[in-house]
Amino acid sequence: MIKLLLSSSLFLSSFTAMGNSLTVEELRIEKAMTAIPKVLTAFSADVEQFEKSWKSVENYKQASDLIHDYSHQLWHNAKQRIIKTNSFDDRQLYWARLLSSKVIRSHKPDFAITDAELTALLTMLENGSRGRTNLAYTKNTDKKILLTGFDPFLLDRNINQSNPSGVAALLLDGQVITYKGITAEINTVMVPVRYEDFDQGIIEALLAPYYALNNVDMIVTVSMGSKEFDLERFPGKRRSVTAPDNANIVYGGTATDPKISRLNDRPLPGNEFVEFSLPVKYMQQAKGSFKINDNHKVITLEKAFEPKSLAELEGAIAVKGGGGGYLSNEISYRSIRLRDELNSDIPTGHIHTPRIAQLEPETEAKIVKQIQAMLERSLEVL
Repeated sequence: MIKLLLSSSLFLSSFTAMGNSLTVEELRIEKAMTAIPKVLTAFSADVEQFEKSWKSVENYKQASDLIHDYSHQLWHNAKQRIIKTNSFDDRQLYWARLLSSKVIRSHKPDFAITDAELTALLTMLENGSRGRTNLAYTKNTDKKILLTGFDPFLLDRNINQSNPSGVAALLLDGQVITYKGITAEINTVMVPVRYEDFDQGIIEALLAPYYALNNVDMIVTVSMGSKEFDLERFPGKRRSVTAPDNANIVYGGTATDPKISRLNDRPLPGNEFVEFSLPVKYMQQAKGSFKINDNHKVITLEKAFEPKSLAELEGAIAVKGGGGGYLSNEISYRSIRLRDELNSDIPTGHIHTPRIAQLEPETEAKIVKQIQAMLERSLEVL
């Protein structure tokens, strides 16, 4: 059962508009403004102009047009800024998005607006500023790659935490890579670290069209892991950690009682474990600062071990897949489960990056460079 952390007096989904109440994530803005003021003010001009425009909208159509354009511009500006400043800092976009959603919640427009309409506008802000509605392959390349990154997380422990996967998403979006004359265009999306969004099917909604049509050549999900790169061979179905998400929700799964997540108010279907299909041997040849592991480690209710095949996991109950028992593992499980359900042959899998402490630009630069090298080495077998 989902439960609130005792330290949290309030939880509202980021897509719930009830009065002018702020979400848990928005409530952290005050602390962040003191701890990391330069990060919070990186997009101050954009947010201030948005606030001014928001206060002047006269109807829902104007509000919708404003947020559509603004959210796309925020994503575009964040990508340009990280390249121009060479900062390797994904945090600026994360906090700018929250500052923007806070504006929407805090200032009631001068026209009658329903909760449903306000929710739709907040969803539009989320999707546009995460690259979700900018997924157009416009380059004339041989291959197409879709990559996802995550927001910073565990922010009550480290309010200034960055996430290398988010940095990769910002830097690689729209890039064309080449290997042995083979070209590929990369499109990326930034994913929230919130259980509720996963339970409402955001991963399935994002990826189903690609699997149904087989119209990309590889789907790679990325998140921050431990000391080295891990290619997660066997993602598991269940949640089993006590770490909160960014809304301060603890799902309730444990090592002895792992929980199945939801999909649109029903238990998530599928086997206990699935197997990824990335071109491992080629990706492991990507040169860089870190070792790249083909990680077979899993934990079941019976034991922890390293199966060589999916057949060895038949009948087992998942506690932790290769990616753990949190949302990193789950995005991998959900994407592969969906791929299999839709009978797609798109190579799919998860890359866990080396972990960083707070913000480490030099390390994150090396991480992104090696991720790109992995994608490049994959091209000759896609």
